[in-house]
Amino acid sequence: MAHEPANPDPTANQGSLEEQLVAYLDGELDDRSNRRIEELLATDSEARDTLERLEGTWDLLDNLDRAHVDEVFTKSTLEMVAVAASEDVEQEKSEAPRRRRRWSLAVSAGMLGACAAGFLAVWLFRAKPNDQLLEDLPVLERLDQYRQIDDVEFLELLLRSQEELFPEEVGDES
Repeated sequence: MAHEPANPDPTANQGSLEEQLVAYLDGELDDRSNRRIEELLATDSEARDTLERLEGTWDLLDNLDRAHVDEVFTKSTLEMVAVAASEDVEQEKSEAPRRRRRWSLAVSAGMLGACAAGFLAVWLFRAKPNDQLLEDLPVLERLDQYRQIDDVEFLELLLRSQEELFPEEVGDES
């Protein structure tokens, strides 16, 4: 079990000294805090001086006349509160459509952005079948001629004979 120091600071973790002394004067402290303040007052002259100044202020406040409030004041105050509340409600109502429009606009912009991002991703990463067709174009242009050939050996024989018969043209083509 932890032991408390002999003379703990009553203001530690509970606000400033003045706040504690005001609470002490108003009788708002619990017994434990009351005892701490009284121990502090017994040992600290600065705390006693602060308490005396505060007590003087309290005494001056007690000498002031009390304000008398009649029914008219209460009624007018309640009417002012009601008017202010109705103005707040009206302002809230007038701003609601604008908020809904902003929300709708933000959602629409988000959806449009998501659609654009999806389109861009598909466009960049999809397979491109036309690229393969362009690569095979020279073969496709002569497809009718290639169909007349029975096997690949004949083509190889033809290519070798072409190199022997026309050596300059073969070197120029490559």
